[in-house]
Amino acid sequence: VDLLLKAVGDTPIMKQKKWAVERGRTVQSLSQFISRFLKLDASEQLFIYVNQSFAPSPDQDVGALFDCFGSDGKLVLHYCKSQAWG
Repeated sequence: VDLLLKAVGDTPIMKQKKWAVERGRTVQSLSQFISRFLKLDASEQLFIYVNQSFAPSPDQDVGALFDCFGSDGKLVLHYCKSQAWG
């Protein structure tokens, strides 16, 4: 699955925005990857949103989100350190 990751608010921007991940990967593992990539403190939370509207559950598969909300061959996810939508 091709992911397009976009930062929201004061969250650091990832230099690489487009990633290819396995369909079975969970939102929780994706959140952990982004936190490590951005070198966030363990105390900082990371929120992930689909279509700037809702936060998927941590155990949700990326493949299922892509099937329901993907467009133009990619799934757009927004990430931020504070709640933004939903």
